[in-house]
Amino acid sequence: MKIAYFCPLWGSEAIHFEDFLNRVLEAGYDGVEMSFPLDEKERDQKANLINSYGLKLIAQHWETVDADFLVHSKNFERRLRNLAATNPLFINSQTGKDYYSFDQNKALFELASQISIETGIPVLHETHRGKWSFAAHITKGYLDRLPELKIALDISHWCVTAESFLEDQEEAVQTAIRSTAHLHARVGYTEGPQVPDPRVPEWKPALERHFMWWDQVIEKAAKEGKKTFTVTPEFGAPPYMVLHPQTGEPLVNQWEVNAWMMEAFKKRYL
Repeated sequence: MKIAYFCPLWGSEAIHFEDFLNRVLEAGYDGVEMSFPLDEKERDQKANLINSYGLKLIAQHWETVDADFLVHSKNFERRLRNLAATNPLFINSQTGKDYYSFDQNKALFELASQISIETGIPVLHETHRGKWSFAAHITKGYLDRLPELKIALDISHWCVTAESFLEDQEEAVQTAIRSTAHLHARVGYTEGPQVPDPRVPEWKPALERHFMWWDQVIEKAAKEGKKTFTVTPEFGAPPYMVLHPQTGEPLVNQWEVNAWMMEAFKKRYL
């Protein structure tokens, strides 16, 4: 099974877009994961550039944050249809709200499914704080009732939500792994969604814990006969990234950390 690696646009928005794509190619990624503006001309220009560089695309949705459910639903549909027009491999969506009811979030899943049927573009639902999937035990409840739901697993969020490495929530973690179709490879810890630097010995236990989960995801995908599985190393920009308390400068280089994470995957899953 081939693992395809995707570079997040997050943190590189200030770079000229073609310069960003050249850096993505030079670093050895297979594609990019990113959101798109609602302006059709700009959206299509960027999507066409990605294609011209021979890169694959995962479209990312995170912008719908309206508290009012009816407004939220309308904007959610508009965003997903806009992303589907870029013809990505799939859409990775931060869906719903942690305070929406089960039925409200379920209605958003059904809307996403209908858009997927109409456009032919799959929609995955990312595990993320503030969304329907903010915690392992809550996500398990949804997946038990909606086993057809497919997720993009970013388990770093659950570590900080639970203030643990989920040692006492193994059943919930295994339920999530069974539904995982895409990985966000960021290392979280018990007080934050992103360790300051996964490359140093001090954070090795957190890194190994995440690889234990990622190993299971990759093994499951291979056993299912998948030809390709997608991974996005997604160490983020500030405020995810720790800044020096006096200078305000980042303690590490985000680009270098994500490239290191990709290379760690490549060495582990030859």
